[in-house]
Amino acid sequence: MPGPSPLPTPETAPYWEGAAAGELRVQQCTSCTEHYFYPRPFCPRCGSDDVAWKATSGRATLVSYVINHRPLPPSDGPLVIALVQLEEGPRMMSNVVGVEPTPEQLPLGMPLRVIFEERGEYAIPVFTPAEAAR
Repeated sequence: MPGPSPLPTPETAPYWEGAAAGELRVQQCTSCTEHYFYPRPFCPRCGSDDVAWKATSGRATLVSYVINHRPLPPSDGPLVIALVQLEEGPRMMSNVVGVEPTPEQLPLGMPLRVIFEERGEYAIPVFTPAEAAR
């Protein structure tokens, strides 16, 4: 699905570099070992600035979603906007693709797996049902 390209900042560059390499990266505090997302220079749990970027497993669970029947162009169909919880702990907003956008096909707790969609010169992490990604 084509769409707007992201505008990376120096702080988010490792995230976008990981996506280009087919890795979903989040930050991890080396003091308390907490993984977290969205990118920031300090741990939201303990406040330490001793943080590093780590590749995740790419596995997640569907926590919540909305089916947007009025997506922005160039998309022409319903779009699943989702809150997913990564296996490592953090939650993030993304899209669920590769499944019919109906409540019957999107049970909460559904196992998901990250895949990447090209958007201009960047790759965007989106999620698909775990069995569909194999």
